[in-house]
Amino acid sequence: MDFISQIRQSARQAENKKILFPEGEDPRILEAVTILKKENFIEPVLLGTKTDIESIAEKNNFDISSIEIVDPILQKNTDFNKLYFELRKHKGMTEGQAAETMKNPLFYAAMMIRNNQADGALAGAVNTTGNVLRAAIQVIGLAENITAVSSCFFMVLKDGQVFTFGDCAVIPDPDAEQLASIALSTSETYLKVMHQTPYVAMLSFSTKGSARHDNVSKVIEATELVKRQKPTLNIDGELQFDAAYNKQIAESKAPGSPVAGKANVYIFPDLDSGNIGYKLTQRLGGAQAIGPIIQGLAKPYNDLSRGCSVEDVVNTACILGLMA
Repeated sequence: MDFISQIRQSARQAENKKILFPEGEDPRILEAVTILKKENFIEPVLLGTKTDIESIAEKNNFDISSIEIVDPILQKNTDFNKLYFELRKHKGMTEGQAAETMKNPLFYAAMMIRNNQADGALAGAVNTTGNVLRAAIQVIGLAENITAVSSCFFMVLKDGQVFTFGDCAVIPDPDAEQLASIALSTSETYLKVMHQTPYVAMLSFSTKGSARHDNVSKVIEATELVKRQKPTLNIDGELQFDAAYNKQIAESKAPGSPVAGKANVYIFPDLDSGNIGYKLTQRLGGAQAIGPIIQGLAKPYNDLSRGCSVEDVVNTACILGLMA
């Protein structure tokens, strides 16, 4: 079974997760939620102005009669307003500003998730990544022992192998602590979606002391931080990509490594290498890149590309359901 079929089947078999879509007026979102509902992958909920959503659905012949619609403006949820004010008053937020912010579907969705009224949310078809993550970080917050929100991509190779690359979309130049958070988050994402043991390679231009540089030291420090926080995780570094990927090279460059030669999770030392790495694998290697998957939040809230397709929305929603 290919990866897409696998995640869709897993989503259908999992407990039906309620996933919010704060961009209910976008036709791609409307088409995607009809598929998600019909195939019983998740339980989708649309957020936005109900009359506008229904008008756009009717214009595009989408049947959304069985899908719940939440209009934040009509809700007038004073509990949400008060909670958001408490969360942000140290930043100078006023009660009036808090109430106004809660009319924004991105923030209202985040508050529903925080209040256990939904399992996750998916946005970014219309909004920027910054706006999506701002709502998620301010309201939902970070997961335990995680210091940074990051991202990963599932890279599906031509032969069917699936690797996870992180971080390829969020943190430009992570320090050692942030890099450790990226590794912890990406390994957890891999486990939840793939249901397989993660083997995490902390990538560098050096393998086991073959070079000395501050950039190498950062990777070594991050690896040690992860080992202290999660001793049971299979992780090793610093490793060059060839040593992490190829068994024969691993035997030569990193003998005795628990990860070298069999890594399935690859952690890049910065956004330059991560973004270049996934796009090289995608464009030259012919791999399918699924993501970015946002990780590190206390509860799932994922970003989409504004150029996303309906299929992208459906697949990401299924992954989100597995992460929830």
